[in-house]
Amino acid sequence: MKNSLYYPKVSLSDEDIFAEIKKERETIGYYSLPYTDTSSLKSRLNNLNFKQKNIAIIGIGGSTLGTYAIYNFLKYNKQKNQTLKKDIYFFESTDPVNLNGTICEFDLNDTLFIVISKSGTTIETVSIFKYLSSLVKMDKSNLLVITENDSKLNSFAQHNSLETFEIPKNVGGRFSVLSNVGLVPLYLAGFDIDEILNGARKISTSFFEQNELYNHLIKKARTYYEYKDVYNINAVFSYSQLLEGFNKWYIQLWGESLGKIDANNTNQGLTPIGLLGPVDQHSFLQLIVEGKRDKTVTFIKIKDFKDDTKISPTNLKALEELDYINNIDFKELINLQADATIASVKEYQKDIPIDLIEIEEISEFEIGKLLFYYELLTSLVGKFLRIDTYDQPGVEGGKIILKEMLKSKK
Repeated sequence: MKNSLYYPKVSLSDEDIFAEIKKERETIGYYSLPYTDTSSLKSRLNNLNFKQKNIAIIGIGGSTLGTYAIYNFLKYNKQKNQTLKKDIYFFESTDPVNLNGTICEFDLNDTLFIVISKSGTTIETVSIFKYLSSLVKMDKSNLLVITENDSKLNSFAQHNSLETFEIPKNVGGRFSVLSNVGLVPLYLAGFDIDEILNGARKISTSFFEQNELYNHLIKKARTYYEYKDVYNINAVFSYSQLLEGFNKWYIQLWGESLGKIDANNTNQGLTPIGLLGPVDQHSFLQLIVEGKRDKTVTFIKIKDFKDDTKISPTNLKALEELDYINNIDFKELINLQADATIASVKEYQKDIPIDLIEIEEISEFEIGKLLFYYELLTSLVGKFLRIDTYDQPGVEGGKIILKEMLKSKK
């Protein structure tokens, strides 16, 4: 009697995971994006010589969230240093009030429109594009398309002699920020896309050459995996409004990548939460500290905000007991708020798993590092969970039903 078993491994070694991730680089395209040579892309965009003051990005999800994360993180420093060439506006939602409210914020006639859709048939994107094109004439002088080469949107672009930029087929939408999806609008707006890629490459090299980040990332991913049935909620607590866009991007990346059915036909998933300090100290922190022990917390701080604004020593009657805050830099205050929160959790709530990411400064290099760090971490957790990190069948079902509902109205 012969009985051969082919069950998936229950426990994977660090070496197994590393070997699988290295093998995955042969087919999953986002791994190679940090090594992109941007010289031809920049030359092509320079030759197009768009003069518009604004950029309007029409897209949703992976087509916009990564670009918004970078733009939101850097735009105020760019404005202060007068190096921002164009303001970027994002059209993602079919909410009509938001749509028309956004339109009122800038001059459509002084705008370069960039339509981004990997499939080219995203209902939200096409709906908004149709509406905006009814308000302003769009042609090759003020319209770009970023999509897959064989999409219907690309066919539309070719028919209308529009400039198109490719999204590689092996780069998923939520992993596409370092492709043309992000590089094209960010370069046109005045951001240093080479430094963004350099930051991402720093993370990639450190991990794949098994330097400092190798043990760190695998240990972190393994911790999420091994404690997933206890701590199945992962909160990112970012201490800066500049990281609001990053939080939204992280929620899509983590949720859409890791909420899957695994090799044993078991539902898996880790729930992402994006918090902003100090605002959420006054709300969600209470749930972390005294609520159910089902959450890990990653705190993110910015060491150098490049802003020396101080608290004014203004005399406020009846509030003199708070004069000890006078003349303190706001950048010092917000980091002390983060430190105090971290210390209180470490000292008094020892059963809450926490870690800290410190961003050196507000720069393209640093945001590039942060984005690729989380992409790589997501892939590693996916390997431990034995899932397909890069598909999204749960999302596709809703798209199919929506199309059927819309067609039935005709």
